[in-house]
Amino acid sequence: MTHITGHDRSQTLLLPETLDEYVRAENPVRFIEAFVDGLDLGAAGFARVTPKVTGRPGYAPADLLKLYIYGYLNRVRSSRRLEAETHRNIEVIWLLRHLKPDFKTIADFRRDNRTAFRPVFRQFVLLCRQLDLFGRELLAVDGTRIKAVNNKDRNFTRASLAQFIKLADAKLDDYLQRLDRSDGTEAATGGSRVKNWPRRSPRSASGARDARTCWQSWSGPEGTRSP
Repeated sequence: MTHITGHDRSQTLLLPETLDEYVRAENPVRFIEAFVDGLDLGAAGFARVTPKVTGRPGYAPADLLKLYIYGYLNRVRSSRRLEAETHRNIEVIWLLRHLKPDFKTIADFRRDNRTAFRPVFRQFVLLCRQLDLFGRELLAVDGTRIKAVNNKDRNFTRASLAQFIKLADAKLDDYLQRLDRSDGTEAATGGSRVKNWPRRSPRSASGARDARTCWQSWSGPEGTRSP
C-alpha cells in the first residue's frame, strides 16, 4: 500500500488540460469577469479605454480593474502582491488570461483612475448584495442571472440602501488607503520579499542554497514563520 502520488511534472500529456478546467463554474472570478465585461468603462470615467493607434500597446483597463476587484475580495493590499498573484494564483491567471502586469503598471492604473473606482465598486457590491453573493458563496453566473436582481426579499429600503452604500464606500476607501500605505512602505524598503526571491534555475546547487537562505529569512531559524 502506498500514498496517493501526483503526476510527474515533466510528463507530456496526450490531451493537455485547459486553464478553464481549473476554475469551477461557481468560482468568484467568473462573477468578476461577467461584471466587468458588462461595464462601459469609458462612460465610467476610466482612462485609455480606447487604445492608441501608435506606440507600444498597453493593458486594457478592464483587465486591471478585474485584478483590483479580485484583490478587494481577497484582501490583497499592495501592488507588488497583486503582481505576485498574476504569476502564482491560478484564479488570477485565469481571470487575466496569463497577463502579468508589473507592480508599477498596477499602481499607476489606480492613481490614474481613482475617481472612477468608487461608482464601479459601489455597483459591484450592490449587485453582490442583490444577488446574495456575499461570503464568497457565488453561484454560476451568466447574463440572465446578473439581470435577475428584482427579488423582493433582496430589495433595499431607502434607508438601508443609503447605509449600505455608506459602508461600501468606507470599505473601498480603506482598501485604497491600505494599498497606498503598502506601496509606500515597500518602495521605501526597496521592494517586497517576493521581488527579492532568487531567480536562479531550480537545478542549480547555488540557487538551492540561495532559496534556503531566503526561506530562513522569511520563516525564522527554526523553520517557522516569524511574526
